[in-house]
Amino acid sequence: MALRMADTPTPVRHHRRSRRSRRAVLATLASVVTALVAALLAWPGAEPADAAPSTFAHPGVTVSRGQLDFTREKVNAGAQPWKGAHDQMMGSKYASLSRTPKPRAVVECGSYSDPNYGCTDEREDAIAAYTTALAWYITRDDRYAKKSIELMDAWSGTIKDHTNSNAPLQTGWAGSSWPRAAEIIKHTYTGTWGNSGRFATMLRNVYLPEIINGSNSNGNWELSMMEAAIGISVFIEDKGSYDKAMAKFRTRTAAYVYLASDGELPKTVPSQNLDTRAKIVKYWQGQGTFTTGLTQETCRDFTHTGYGLSAISHVAETSRIQGEDLYKTDVGERLRQGLGFQARYELGEAPPGSLCGGSVHRGLGPVTEVGYNALHSRLGHAMSNTQKLTEKNRPAGSNNLFVAWETLTHADNPS
Repeated sequence: MALRMADTPTPVRHHRRSRRSRRAVLATLASVVTALVAALLAWPGAEPADAAPSTFAHPGVTVSRGQLDFTREKVNAGAQPWKGAHDQMMGSKYASLSRTPKPRAVVECGSYSDPNYGCTDEREDAIAAYTTALAWYITRDDRYAKKSIELMDAWSGTIKDHTNSNAPLQTGWAGSSWPRAAEIIKHTYTGTWGNSGRFATMLRNVYLPEIINGSNSNGNWELSMMEAAIGISVFIEDKGSYDKAMAKFRTRTAAYVYLASDGELPKTVPSQNLDTRAKIVKYWQGQGTFTTGLTQETCRDFTHTGYGLSAISHVAETSRIQGEDLYKTDVGERLRQGLGFQARYELGEAPPGSLCGGSVHRGLGPVTEVGYNALHSRLGHAMSNTQKLTEKNRPAGSNNLFVAWETLTHADNPS
């Protein structure tokens, strides 16, 4: 919008007129600013800039203290499915007390981890740090807290950069697990963690710059990147980064899961310039029929779709812990419909010809527990397909990227 300013009025001899002119200009400017702000807030998926809480809650990334207490109580009582999920976690390679961290100064990751210089090591050490942090909280065995600290200290004292084509996604995946671990250790461990400040500096200086500005690749990239950015922002208590990441997350979520209320075409991310139907259809993997619950990557494969839906659930869970319940907004509705739509076909129903040409690539992964618990167990939404898939897959393990042990932490968890 262009605002034409009048030539500067003649001064001195017309004080009242000049003041009136200035007041008129200021009023016009105020109107323009108000209109621009209103337009920005009305933009698809936009979120006001004050999403961050006045005071951050800790531990507050994906799991809260109340959720951890519930989990510990159930495991110690031998109740199912939590006891079985705990046994699964403790029997995994990620809970091993003999694990040796493998940090690198530069992690280089290409497409599909080719090349793979530290990619798998970084992601799995981050999951191991989270796993041993959970093990500490449930068992109160200091050895697990010390192992988690060892893993975090090794990487925070070594890593300097992420490079190659998959650097933003790799950073998002590892950066999603690190703050979960760090939140539990820093805010619940009764021992000491002398290098917690160095770890925070690593997250701020190495991870956050790589992810905070988002991505125009397939939607699961930006969703995972914003999950990491929001988790890191909680740990380092950076309200500005939290707000920026949350705004991008809201816009991307609206552009990732389609609802009939969106209109004839899905919402888009403005920076991607998807300004024609043909461009949108191409970006949606060639899918030209849009049905509630369809995602931008459904017709690519369910595995990548699962990454996106999982990240949405994780951010919504963190946001709820921080005081803003996104499950009660369009985020929750998109997540509910996205999980239900994918679960229907993941369970084996044959897709119609109008969906991905009548053929889908299944493999959603262990990604339904968090959203199902929030939307069904806490809010009471009927989610029959998601329920069937969730219960079938229990206990949900890890996808070895950024998802781990969610039956343990979130199954029927009321906190």
